[in-house]
Amino acid sequence: MIISAEQCGYCGACVAVCPQNILKLSDMKITALEGCKKCSFCMLVCPLGAIKREMDEI
Repeated sequence: MIISAEQCGYCGACVAVCPQNILKLSDMKITALEGCKKCSFCMLVCPLGAIKREMDEI
């Protein structure tokens, strides 16, 4: 997943739904730790469309 800092509103919706608990919101930035299973929950709940799939994941 790619998180666009320009589009992100830092609402934390993606952090709340991550089943692996790897998304973190700090200092107005969303970061992803190792272990993403690419479930797409974060992408589906992002109200601003700031999270996209990487081309090789489609």
